[in-house]
Amino acid sequence: MADLSKFETEPKLQLLKEIKGARCVMLGSPVASEHMQPMAPQIDKQTVKTVEEGGDSVIYFFSDNTSDLGKAIMKNPGARVMATHIGSDYQACVEGAIYPVLNDPTLIERFWNPIAASWYPDGKGDPKMLMLKFVPITAAVWASTGNPFKFAYETAKANITDTLPDVGSSKIIAA
Repeated sequence: MADLSKFETEPKLQLLKEIKGARCVMLGSPVASEHMQPMAPQIDKQTVKTVEEGGDSVIYFFSDNTSDLGKAIMKNPGARVMATHIGSDYQACVEGAIYPVLNDPTLIERFWNPIAASWYPDGKGDPKMLMLKFVPITAAVWASTGNPFKFAYETAKANITDTLPDVGSSKIIAA
């Protein structure tokens, strides 16, 4: 369940933690005709601490410099793209700028994990590896308690009283 008090008091931090907990998000391309694709966000304790201390969030992704997405970002660094996260009780659509990060061994080491290793047969030095740096700018977020009984009650009440159900909150935030 989404914490609605954090939604009101710490929406930027909650957004980052929700994305950190996601197996993947849908990441857009600078090329409008290309579809979004699932990508695993790389967020660590250091990133969360930066946001807790009032700093900006940054989300990294392992990618491939031979993929359509990788090529598009290499041609248009800093392009604005969208990333979406849909959970059972928290959804977000994040707009931000995306940059290629080339051959940064410290960054690769920081986020290297068995899942990343499975995509790069030549390991941390794989020539196809391309790290992407996504800098969120703004986000539309929605959260609810995820309580199915409250949802059923609110839906029934709305149908009987001709009102809208109260099933959560939404807002636009600076990410």
